[in-house]
Amino acid sequence: MNNDIILATERDREEVLKLYEMQKGREFCAWDEDYPSNETIDFDLSRDSLFIMKENDRIIAAISIEVDEAVDNLDCWDKKLFPGGELARIAVEPSMQGRGIARKMMKHGMDVLKERGYKSIHFLVNKYNEKAIRSYSFFNFNVVGECFMYDQDFLCYEKEL
Repeated sequence: MNNDIILATERDREEVLKLYEMQKGREFCAWDEDYPSNETIDFDLSRDSLFIMKENDRIIAAISIEVDEAVDNLDCWDKKLFPGGELARIAVEPSMQGRGIARKMMKHGMDVLKERGYKSIHFLVNKYNEKAIRSYSFFNFNVVGECFMYDQDFLCYEKEL
């Protein structure tokens, strides 16, 4: 599979929202009926921070560069690696999971963060989500802490770019 990852546009809004809806209610997904929403997509589009992967003109994956002060202000992040960027809202169409797509999206996100001048990447992963943890282990992230946010227990992952 050789799918390009591109910056999402307003034309992609409805399909991205559908992709997000597919994730809601899945095990370890902290999303609910109010999040992510059209407002979330507005925020991402306004900052050129929403990226998608298509196959046969259909969106099969998305990832965003996040701005979340609550996460950014956690004590576990290495201050020598600031500014750090956060990747969030990784979504892969359920029928396409297990094919390395999430890894490709993460790699692209890290490349964009580096291009934009960030020194590190950090993000949260549900501490019981073994599938995600296995996928992210490919990148040798450091687990630098744990936190409880959004009604879930998370591991805090960080890596210098």
